[in-house]
Amino acid sequence: MRAVRFVALGDSLTEGVGDPAGDGWRGWAALLAGGLAVKDVDFTNLAVSGAQTRDVLERQTPAALDLRPDIVAVVIGVNDTLRCTFDIHAVAERLDRVYAAFTQQGATLLTACLPDPGSMLRLPGALARPLARRQRAVNAVVHALSERYGAVHLHAAEGAWLTDRGLWSADRLHPCERGHRQLAVRFHAMLAPMGKATGTAPSPEPEFAAPTKSASLFWLATAGTAWVIRRCRDLLPQLMRLALDEMRHRRKGTSARLDLSASAAVSAALAALHPPERPADAA
Repeated sequence: MRAVRFVALGDSLTEGVGDPAGDGWRGWAALLAGGLAVKDVDFTNLAVSGAQTRDVLERQTPAALDLRPDIVAVVIGVNDTLRCTFDIHAVAERLDRVYAAFTQQGATLLTACLPDPGSMLRLPGALARPLARRQRAVNAVVHALSERYGAVHLHAAEGAWLTDRGLWSADRLHPCERGHRQLAVRFHAMLAPMGKATGTAPSPEPEFAAPTKSASLFWLATAGTAWVIRRCRDLLPQLMRLALDEMRHRRKGTSARLDLSASAAVSAALAALHPPERPADAA
């Protein structure tokens, strides 16, 4: 009997940022892999920091399909919301193609909705609300497509774990080891009743001591600052325009229009993937 093949696709969250191991990262997917079977698990992590849905579709998915995984995790979308090129129609179309490719191959698909970066970073309201609106749109698409393809879907955009500082690393965007373990434990709990995780559940307790405050501050001042600069170079000009638009609508009392517009965009994006059936007498 061959080993269970588990492949993880995504960005820095799935790469394991926040859960250091040796000279690299471990992360929730690697922790989950250890509990998928009693004996052999063949785990491949294709996730790359900064990846967007386009990267998952064009680069990671072909490599993953070649591996013919039994279980595949596709957790992606936050970086799309942090780009001036954000387009919920494109996000929906890419995820639909990715999910379809793996389910057609017979793999069990793992997905998750994610918290919005604005609230995690505690940005001012005018800056946070546009990002939150974008992340809600991505989550709505992921929810709908996860249901369509029968994915094992983790609701990670809500709950007490978002406000528990003991689960998050210094940058406030990535879980620390304890947070990564929470993700692994929750996925294992959903897979086990399906017979898809027959090994021991990952421990929720950390293996390593949490970084000291000075070590966390050093990371923020070096790698963390570089990360923010790379994102801001692309996003900040547009985010400022979005913030100004947000403030104009709030002054006029028409903020609801922005939410309605975002909801309409999600509906249109999903409708494009699910064209309505033509009435029999319309042929």
